[in-house]
Amino acid sequence: MRFLKALVFWLFFLAFLAGAGAAAGWVWFNNELTRPGPLAHETVFKVEPGEALAVVAERLETEGIIHDARLLRLKARIDGTELAVKSGEYIIEPAATLGHVLSILIEGRSVLHRITLPEGRTTAQLLRVIEKDEILTGDMPEVLPEEGTMLPDTYMYHRGMTRQELIAKTQKAQADLLEELWPARQEGLPVSTPQEAVILASVVEKETGRVDERPQVAALFVTRLKRGMRLQSDPTIIYGISKGEPLYNKAGQRRTLYRSEIDRHTEWNTYQVDGLPKTPICNPGADAIRAVLNPPATEYIFFVADGKGGHLFAKTNAEHERNVAAYRAYERGEIQRERAN
Repeated sequence: MRFLKALVFWLFFLAFLAGAGAAAGWVWFNNELTRPGPLAHETVFKVEPGEALAVVAERLETEGIIHDARLLRLKARIDGTELAVKSGEYIIEPAATLGHVLSILIEGRSVLHRITLPEGRTTAQLLRVIEKDEILTGDMPEVLPEEGTMLPDTYMYHRGMTRQELIAKTQKAQADLLEELWPARQEGLPVSTPQEAVILASVVEKETGRVDERPQVAALFVTRLKRGMRLQSDPTIIYGISKGEPLYNKAGQRRTLYRSEIDRHTEWNTYQVDGLPKTPICNPGADAIRAVLNPPATEYIFFVADGKGGHLFAKTNAEHERNVAAYRAYERGEIQRERAN
């Protein structure tokens, strides 16, 4: 009987020691998870697509970001997140704890890169910007997007995004914008489809680089179309000649249009064709599309550059001729000042 009591005592004692040891071990483990890490300065850590957690953990230790790769792997195994680490680039702060580092990799809070696709560029020009980007991956698509189907903007993306994925993102952005704006368009517009709205917006985009002028230019073109007048937009002539690429003279200098080019019939030359050009002449931005779908009221039907980055608007041909004369006088003055200097 005494032996049995002693045996029970020692069994309970050993269980107590095991429990105490386990508790102490758990306390130590959690302290290690929350202990400041060895990293002295903020750094960017990159996880490659398909990279195993074991490899990632070893690199984190080797690069001095965490104290012990084994503890990170154990924490991930306990949490069931061994396969949840996401590829990408991650900013790791100085002294980041092991637990915080693991949560960053699992939640995918990776560095965002940006690419700016300027408004008013042709699809070919935007694709050149995308192709030159050194962070995007993959080849360019074999079937190129149609003119005017990409929405220019500044896009944020994670490392690993392919060029084709980014292109698809720009096309979806335009489709989403049109889906939002088309039902709320102004009544009586001389465009019957979202595609026609994009075509007109592309002409507006090429005619003025000033955000404040786009509604007025859009309204002017809408008024012209309603009255059965031709748009007579110089950028549509250029698109018919060079698909929107700049025109140069034999000396390699940028040039203006020749009279023969204005008189040349193409499916885009709005001096020669009624209504809209055959396709968009660039990829218009959101502001130009909004301006076309909800233009302000106007009686202006003529406009000409003022030489200072804007335009002079007119309601009558006589007023327009005076504006043209004023612009030519301004040009002559600028030429004389350049020669004097």
